[in-house]
Amino acid sequence: MLSLLTLNLQAAALPRAERILGWLAQRDDHAIVLTETSNGPGTAHLLERFQDAGMLVDHRRSLDGDRGCALISRIQGRLRSDLIEGISLPGRAVAVTLDSEPAVTLLGIYVPSSDRAPAKVAKKKTFLASTLDAIAAISNDERRQLVVTGDYNVISRRHEPRYSAFQPFEYDFLDHLADLGLADVHEHLRPGVQVHSWYGRGGNGYRFDYFHTGADLTTAATSCVHLPEVRTGGLSDHDAVALTVTATTPGPLAGADLAVQSASTFL
Repeated sequence: MLSLLTLNLQAAALPRAERILGWLAQRDDHAIVLTETSNGPGTAHLLERFQDAGMLVDHRRSLDGDRGCALISRIQGRLRSDLIEGISLPGRAVAVTLDSEPAVTLLGIYVPSSDRAPAKVAKKKTFLASTLDAIAAISNDERRQLVVTGDYNVISRRHEPRYSAFQPFEYDFLDHLADLGLADVHEHLRPGVQVHSWYGRGGNGYRFDYFHTGADLTTAATSCVHLPEVRTGGLSDHDAVALTVTATTPGPLAGADLAVQSASTFL
């Protein structure tokens, strides 16, 4: 089985990054996409610990202090900068082709949030459009074995509760992913079951964190679960989301065991 995870770091400062590291180190995910990374010491420390342990790590520091996206893989893979070079904010995207059988290409994204401010709307709209263009440029064969994941900062047209703040282009993003042959794995496995991965100050729930898969992987998906303990335990303001698909994986990359505090310390 191939296990994948996405988790929003919420730009963790060093103390919380240490606790997140402890939780991640005790899991057995083959690859992890981290969203809302920062240029600060918390993100740097977490990624350096995995890199020092021999894991494959990719993260682009933002030149303007923008939040970003990072990748950690415990199995061998080939970083795919070619897939993200056309995305408007490449620091908010990561991509790798994992040495699994079949070979799985993983694209992680952290979509900008926006309110009604024109500049923020334009930033988000451009990022979503360029991401769709990047996915459309992937060959049909590779797209069948593609995983897209991360914090999309959009909700579906069928989301409950309904919110009036989202604009047509935001709903269109999920529709266009489907047009490109990518299925919402949660919807595929649990049709009609509403989940929320982030809650506003008023307690309103939103589903922002997703896994989408190409046709070959959708049929191979065995589970897609939200992990609220990350949010309720104070590690993030988002749930983590974990996906498993039937695939053969190589042995983990060589490296020292991560000597970190027990994940139970955040409970």
